[in-house]
Amino acid sequence: MAERRRTQRLGAYAVVVHDNAILLTRISTIGYPAGWWALPGGGVDHGESPHDAVERELFEETGLRALSRRLVDVHDVHTVAPGRGDQYEDFHGVHLLYVIDVDPTVTPRVVEQDGTTDLVRWVPLDELPPRNPDATPGPLLPVIEHVLDHLDSYFKGAPPAP
Repeated sequence: MAERRRTQRLGAYAVVVHDNAILLTRISTIGYPAGWWALPGGGVDHGESPHDAVERELFEETGLRALSRRLVDVHDVHTVAPGRGDQYEDFHGVHLLYVIDVDPTVTPRVVEQDGTTDLVRWVPLDELPPRNPDATPGPLLPVIEHVLDHLDSYFKGAPPAP
């Protein structure tokens, strides 16, 4: 049996909601899994504060600056399956989830060139499960499904204001 590569990754991710839409990013062809939708965010660099990482990643992937941030949840995923480069991998991802406020008048755009994000857009919550399981922008990473399941609790029991 081939030896499995074990990987653990700590990431910080932004939950940005405005006018009943959530800000999502799409993973580029150099990322994994390509074409899937994610939250703005990514890996915490060695020695970097997760608070700084979420703001850095938010800017690189959306061009938006955090006006405020609040750590609201921790999510993790553990898979043992073919991964990057079809190598068998034992992967554990730990996701720190922050509610972030941004200036809604600024149009999001991908700033980082040749990175793992190729598109950013506001996606109406009505186009996403569980509200609408049939109308999604494409495949969603499990962390998005987790966020959607817990979104009301991130905003103190009330749905995001329009």
